Amino acid sequence: MNALAQLGMVSELPSNIQMSSAPSSSDEDRKDYFVERDGMKFAGTHLLVDLWDARNLDDPEKIDRTLCEAAVTAGATILHSHFHHFTPNGGVSGVVVLAESHISIHTWPERNFAAVDIFMCGACDPHLAIPVMQRLFQADRVVVDEQRRGRVA
Repeated sequence: MNALAQLGMVSELPSNIQMSSAPSSSDEDRKDYFVERDGMKFAGTHLLVDLWDARNLDDPEKIDRTLCEAAVTAGATILHSHFHHFTPNGGVSGVVVLAESHISIHTWPERNFAAVDIFMCGACDPHLAIPVMQRLFQADRVVVDEQRRGRVA
């Protein structure tokens, strides 16, 4: 957190995007953002996406724009994004923080590989983010592992 504070990226006040001016409500009045699909109730869908033989892995600005577009395409609300460019290999690590969770990426240009983590709750569909990312990264092989997080028994 100190590193973000030094960059001026941490507010002393919480974001008001999820705050309401209405008085606090009882637990019965609160909206449940868990998802119900295929007879299962869960917090959200978590995709681990491996992009092999990928391109354009060393430009943090392009990656930022693409992951933000992917988030919006999936139906998510962007709160903040931050990306870091490593030297000498040119890899990029970054995150798009969403009201519905996050998209993060770590790239290895020297290996033509990127690891992407997409977690979204509510009505978002993280699968819709993959074709948007594929336009930039042009991966020859995309491996997706899906987990349903917070499954209710």
